[in-house]
Amino acid sequence: MSTLRPRHVLGTPLAEVVAGLGLVGPSVPTPVSGVRIDSRLVRPGEIYVALPGARTHGARFARQAVASGAAAILTDAEGRDMVGEIDVPVLVSGRLRADAAEISARVFGRPGDRLRLFGVTGTNGKTTTVALLESILRARGDRVGTVGTLGFRLDGDTLEAERATVTTPDAPDLQGLLARYLEAGVDSVALEVSSHAMALARVDSLTFDVAAFLNLGRDHLDFHASLEEYFEAKASLFSPERVRQAVVWVDDERGVEVARRCRGHGLPVHTVGTTRDADHRLSAFEPVHPLGGRAVLDTPAGRFPLELAMPGWHNMIDAAIAFTMAHRAAIDPEVILEGLRHAQVPGRMQVLDLPDGAPTVVVDFAHTPQAVSATLEALQGFPRVVTVLGCGGDRDKVKRPLMGRAAAELSDVLVVTDDNPRTEPPDEIRAQMLSGSHGLRARVHEVDDRRRAIEFALTTAGDGSVVAILGKGHERGQEIQGRVHPFDDALVAQDVWRQTEGRDR
Repeated sequence: MSTLRPRHVLGTPLAEVVAGLGLVGPSVPTPVSGVRIDSRLVRPGEIYVALPGARTHGARFARQAVASGAAAILTDAEGRDMVGEIDVPVLVSGRLRADAAEISARVFGRPGDRLRLFGVTGTNGKTTTVALLESILRARGDRVGTVGTLGFRLDGDTLEAERATVTTPDAPDLQGLLARYLEAGVDSVALEVSSHAMALARVDSLTFDVAAFLNLGRDHLDFHASLEEYFEAKASLFSPERVRQAVVWVDDERGVEVARRCRGHGLPVHTVGTTRDADHRLSAFEPVHPLGGRAVLDTPAGRFPLELAMPGWHNMIDAAIAFTMAHRAAIDPEVILEGLRHAQVPGRMQVLDLPDGAPTVVVDFAHTPQAVSATLEALQGFPRVVTVLGCGGDRDKVKRPLMGRAAAELSDVLVVTDDNPRTEPPDEIRAQMLSGSHGLRARVHEVDDRRRAIEFALTTAGDGSVVAILGKGHERGQEIQGRVHPFDDALVAQDVWRQTEGRDR
């Protein structure tokens, strides 16, 4: 059984799980035990949701789903015409993804209603904030589930899933996962809520106890038609139907707008920022060399000293947001501070364990111009900063020179290399990055193989330097022309250093 499903599901009559949704089609007492959007994963007794796609319509695979035991097909009008005559009920929806979310919640017993849910949205910082919440909640003694870029975690251990998902899984998988967490005794779940999740109704039929807005930068414009559309997708999370309390970083102008809308909706909103207008004011930040930081958070409940074992102002912002979210959920401040002090985030300012004489090596997922700048600014206390950076293929091309510029401004040496080129020519991606990196602080090198780029950076750095390997973070593969090749920046760097040491001996 997939870890995105509970081990035991009581079958619910089809007529009951679709009641009141206005779906066109026969409503029969057939018991339903699950919902799937991938026909290959359908099991007996499950509903197959046949969605329209960019390349084909899921209705083309309806007969395959029925052969696997599907109890019903849920699709749109176009899909109904494509399915034709078939041996199970075909339900037609005019709001397919939203109905799939509601049906999934019903099939799995509305697990979100019995869990404390924390949601985090924003361009940068979602993963770190969720990990900080995880540490806080575990410090309190909760069993904790997390959902996001790092995968699906239960009390800090990653669950293996049948297939990869991006940040926030589709509604049937998400509702099944929440039911799995509930079955395992989980008390609280912290989720990254992506703009895709909002646009594609993935978190419909959930109400978050507390949700946070972090910031808005340039990202995902391969999916959204404009930056405004991207913002509206994220901002749509903050309505009384979806959220009970909101926490918003108001140093970001888009955060000011989100807070304004929350007040207009009558939604309780708690602002965090550096100005006196913020309800929770973050100040007195200072780095703790080599890789830590401390600051002060003034709140309506008093003044609290924040400490992190991670460097950088951007991480302290995430800590202030996590503190405020947890405090609004009635968690004791001392427990929150303890959780923050001990928090670590895989692939986010992850410091590698290397022997004496090696440079400090930090692996981070920074893959936007803002994230690159924030990460490298946090490392400016080192005498020399060497950066390895690439950009993903088949994604927003406009940000590539901006990322090259951000890295060149804050590095002594910049090694431009490949990230996940996907189906694009890697040399064209690198050229776009290089176009933004000229005439700035860094000496820039182009190395067309990521492993050789890491080796070049490590052998160039020298003792006392820091090597920042950016862009892939926790990822364990590199996608090139439709194939994912094993590649973990942390493991590759450790292996390269061992080999370098062996040659030096």
